[in-house]
Amino acid sequence: MSDSSRTRPGPHPRFAEALHELGLSELIGEVRGFPDETRTAAQAAEAIGCELAQITKSLIFAADGVPILVLMDGASRVDLDLVRKELGAEKVTRANATLVRDTTGYAIGGVPPFGHRTRTRVLADRGLLDHATVWAAAGTPYTVFPMDPKTLITHAGGTLVDVRERPA
Repeated sequence: MSDSSRTRPGPHPRFAEALHELGLSELIGEVRGFPDETRTAAQAAEAIGCELAQITKSLIFAADGVPILVLMDGASRVDLDLVRKELGAEKVTRANATLVRDTTGYAIGGVPPFGHRTRTRVLADRGLLDHATVWAAAGTPYTVFPMDPKTLITHAGGTLVDVRERPA
């Protein structure tokens, strides 16, 4: 990739199409691209200059083998037992890279909260609502976009839950 193409990456084409379909095309102009990957919430927060908790992680898990998307703030971890109880599942595990890509169409580190290849049940941790604006991946490890959390959760089709790991 040339330096000029890495300095201003845009959203993933599938995600840009999803924004258009949702009537959110104006957000394409708000997508921020970075020359270096922002695969982790900490990397994204540093690049944006926001609090770690303002990053929205889009995490895929398997609940009894069925993919599920959990939206979590960047400063927190998902409590798999709480997810299991919320879903009434026997077992919840973190998805591997193949399942993430097959389910969403995106690589780990670039998964947006919506615009996925398949329809997946979405749980959104209530902690996201603690912020006026959150940032999420725009389909690549180099791009993010801002949105108010209520709108983000609505467009993701998320159910508000409390699945954040609590400190011991």
